[in-house]
Amino acid sequence: MSGLKRMLLGAAVAGLMVGAGPARADFWSDAAKGLEGTTIHGVSESTPPSNYVKDVLAPAFTKATGIKVEFEATSWDQMYDKAIKDMEANTGIYDFVYIEQDIVYSYLSRNFLVDITQSLADKPNLKAPDFDPAMFTTFVNYFKGDKGDIFGVPMEAFIKVYLYRKDLFDDAKAKDAFKAKYGYDLAVAKTHQQYKDNADFFTAWGKENNLELWGSTVQAHTGHPASWYEFFESIAPTFGVYNWGIDASKNYAASVANGGTMNSPESKKALEFWLSLLPDAPPESTASTWDEVAATFAAGRAAQGMVYGENAAWIATNDTKSKVVGKVGVALPPLEPGVLEAAESGKGYIGYYDGGAFGIPHSSKNKDASLLFLEYIAQPSVQADWAVAGSRITHQATYDDPKVVAQDAKTDGYYTLMKNDGRLFAGAPPYPFHAQVREATAPMFYQAITGELSASDALDQMAAAAEKELTKLGYRK
Repeated sequence: MSGLKRMLLGAAVAGLMVGAGPARADFWSDAAKGLEGTTIHGVSESTPPSNYVKDVLAPAFTKATGIKVEFEATSWDQMYDKAIKDMEANTGIYDFVYIEQDIVYSYLSRNFLVDITQSLADKPNLKAPDFDPAMFTTFVNYFKGDKGDIFGVPMEAFIKVYLYRKDLFDDAKAKDAFKAKYGYDLAVAKTHQQYKDNADFFTAWGKENNLELWGSTVQAHTGHPASWYEFFESIAPTFGVYNWGIDASKNYAASVANGGTMNSPESKKALEFWLSLLPDAPPESTASTWDEVAATFAAGRAAQGMVYGENAAWIATNDTKSKVVGKVGVALPPLEPGVLEAAESGKGYIGYYDGGAFGIPHSSKNKDASLLFLEYIAQPSVQADWAVAGSRITHQATYDDPKVVAQDAKTDGYYTLMKNDGRLFAGAPPYPFHAQVREATAPMFYQAITGELSASDALDQMAAAAEKELTKLGYRK
């Protein structure tokens, strides 16, 4: 091809691209006619994906539509407190709220949320041409009602993964010392005993080498639900205990005596294992939620740990925030025999598939403007940069984007792991009594962390408390 032809072809392509831009922008400006100058208010937890919405997507939406977005990214506790109180009182302070996967069933049972599918059917002029629920990953199913309508637009989805320090696991001296002590090779743990050996070894290794290093992270806050979640959503499933040990098919039984598994031998073994890691965890662990665990690992203070995937990208790549850039490995969690096979057959799962969506409360005073915003952040065109920034993927096609492929290489295949093995993980069970059971059982769980109760006694009391609460709520007959 001649140089002139190349120039002409390039100009033609550029012209098509320029022409395509306003066509896409025209929908947003046309749909927003009459809404310019409106301000919508949202609330979410301050996480990498949410902060990307606040800093990048919200301003872009305002530029495209003239609709202003005031987005409050706050603590997990404050997010829920503010959103729920607003929806209960029907005050309309917030026009869109973050709906975590594990709370959506409670919101649906209380009729808090607008039916997005029905809203778009009722107002086709607000339906963006490239908004297609079929583009989402199966994670969108957690935000559907009984009839299959969508009540939330997914904005983040990730798995809780096993992170480890590749530099430590590959260290020749550490490998020799481990082999001499345990009689087998140092490696990323496949079993809980191996994980415990790794934790014990690296805690001792840190002391012997005068390092600020411990063998494992533990999300063990003694007054925050984060610890309860780590056990029931991330640790218990690896021992074959699912759905918090509550069996809906057996009259919502929690205790072994009534057919549940909350205080089963497997559950007690799981809690004993998790508590045994506390001596191998940094001192901040009993005051750590998911945020502090991520910071602990990024600071190089732990050799391995279970870390929410939303933090995987920045820990592995952002050298202004992380001291372990280029040293992070990603793996599936350690498992008891048979658990992987159960997950592969669809009879169980190996860990937590976390994430959330934005939904529109019925109390919102700006439903149309909010609906446009939720469609805007669902565009395929914004997904790749968001995935790179926040370790989250909600569209299946995002995995193949060149930007995500490049980030995948920098994160030791985190995105590939989520794509290939995400099916082995699961969200919280579809229980509308989520918060009530958690709060009824949390005090005994915290006592297990502080040593006031043994793992066995704590779980026995928790199972009894869960059934008492479920009876009061009318679930157990």
